[in-house]
Amino acid sequence: MSKTLKIGLFGFGCVGQGLYHVLKNSTGFKADIVKIGLKNKFKERNIPQDLITYDKWDILNNPDIDVIVELIDNSEDAYFIVKEALKRGKHVVTANKKLLATHLDELVFLQKQNNVSLLYEGSVCGSIPIIRTLEEYFDNEELEKVSGIFNGTTNYILTKTIAENLSYENALKQAQEKGFAESNPTSDVEGYDAKYKSVIVALHAFGLIIKANDVLNIGITTLQNQDIKYASEKKYKIKLTPIIQRLENNLVSVFVLPRFIKSTNHLFNVDNEFNGVIVEGKFSGEQFLQGRGAGSYPTGAAVLSDISALSHGYKYEFKKHLQKQAPHFTNNVYVQIYLRYNNEKDIKLFDFKEVSEQYNGPDYNYVIGTINLQQIIKNQEYILTHNLFVSLVNDTVVLNKDSEKAHKHLNILELA
Repeated sequence: MSKTLKIGLFGFGCVGQGLYHVLKNSTGFKADIVKIGLKNKFKERNIPQDLITYDKWDILNNPDIDVIVELIDNSEDAYFIVKEALKRGKHVVTANKKLLATHLDELVFLQKQNNVSLLYEGSVCGSIPIIRTLEEYFDNEELEKVSGIFNGTTNYILTKTIAENLSYENALKQAQEKGFAESNPTSDVEGYDAKYKSVIVALHAFGLIIKANDVLNIGITTLQNQDIKYASEKKYKIKLTPIIQRLENNLVSVFVLPRFIKSTNHLFNVDNEFNGVIVEGKFSGEQFLQGRGAGSYPTGAAVLSDISALSHGYKYEFKKHLQKQAPHFTNNVYVQIYLRYNNEKDIKLFDFKEVSEQYNGPDYNYVIGTINLQQIIKNQEYILTHNLFVSLVNDTVVLNKDSEKAHKHLNILELA
């Protein structure tokens, strides 16, 4: 039987207000917000004054509160709140993907140590129930790949560049005016947001806890009209896509890059602020989920779903993480990319294994070829500072087998 939960809410921004609204208007589930922790004492709020506190300890030390819902912007403040709540035996619901990706190992340990639940459906892809789907439906099936569109801001911008032939700058400005992009959109447009979500997905899809800093993320800030024109002429759309893929030798590769999408791909028609996730199972085949990836009400609904699950005693079991043969992470893979560059000096920095197409013009140069992902990582800063643009041509990821065998042999020698 479910119980009425007593909630301490931190943050009353976009998602916090969305949760407050959906909780008040939900007919199938009831929970009481006991206190709302705020930081800004001078901002007017349309909520009862007796709910508000500016002291975090009023919530963390309140014995009547059994669930902490953390929905603030600052990931380090959020980390302190979540850690202290778990230590005090309180269940936690959060939508803070940077917090989770940065401290995932510790937080998973704390929830187990203190026998409480840490739920975070709202941290990945808004209203799409991808975490619960991976955790429950695919808990016993070996997955091959999870990919998709994990960020609504960049997807809105990229939709406008193709559909309305807007420049990247104008599309970003429009996204900001509509409230889809922050005044400082760095986390979204440089691919950090999608990377943090990918780290979380990798845990539930493959049982893998990865350091976020080890995962390559290149966004869309260097996108230019020539790249948009190239994609349009080939009848592609450009999407920012994380790829989380199982490879041979029990290895998994995770990275975030722009990608040319063909009309036959499910993601081709996922436009504007929507997200889409493709899950490929060894036996079940391909599954596709689509929904609103961000926004007050969609993310608020995902948070409410976690709170409701808590009332029935739900917790993540992390079955794949506990497997004896959990996979390992690698960046030593080959991918096929389109690279728009400025001059021969640029191209000499990249050691392409194979080149299938190249064009040199007075003001536009590009090459399409196969390259080791580590070459992109090595030149990541150069790509950004010299305004080059990289896009995957497809989602094929191939393990560098020779190097992996050498690495494996080296590990055996070290252990010996």
